[in-house]
Amino acid sequence: MLIAIYILSFFLVLDCLFLGLIILMQLPKKEAGLGGAAFGGGTVDALIGAGAGNVLTKATKWSSIVFFVLIISLSILHSKNARSGVTAVSEQLANQKPTAGQTATPESATPAPVANPLSSLTVATNAASAATPVTSNTVPATPDAPKQ
Repeated sequence: MLIAIYILSFFLVLDCLFLGLIILMQLPKKEAGLGGAAFGGGTVDALIGAGAGNVLTKATKWSSIVFFVLIISLSILHSKNARSGVTAVSEQLANQKPTAGQTATPESATPAPVANPLSSLTVATNAASAATPVTSNTVPATPDAPKQ
C-alpha cells in the first residue's frame, strides 16, 4: 500500500507542476496578464495558435479533475494505511505473552502505589526543626465571642 501512496504522490506533484504551467500560459481576456507580458503581444498566438485558449482551458479542466481524483485517492489510502497500522499494533499487544513481572489479566492488576514526592521534604523539615528549638509567641486561645 505504501508503494501506491508514493506513486500517486509522484503523479500528484507532476500534475501540480503541469497545472501551474497551463494556468500561466493561458491568455487573459484583454491580453494584459502574464501571458502577454512574458511572450509579447501576439507571440503566444504564433507559438500555440489562435485557438489555444480552448485547448488550454480543456487541459486545465482535465488536469484539475486529475488533481482532485489523486487527492481523494491519497486520502483514502492514507486512512486505510493508518487503520491497518492501528489494528496491527493492537493485535501485537493482544498476542504478547506476559513476562514474569506482568500479570496474566491486566484488568485484575492493582496499580502500584504512588510515592509521595513531599514525604522526603517533610522528613527533612522535621529533622531540621528537631535540631533547632522553636520558640513561638502564640496568643493563648480565647473563648468564643459572646452571643448577642
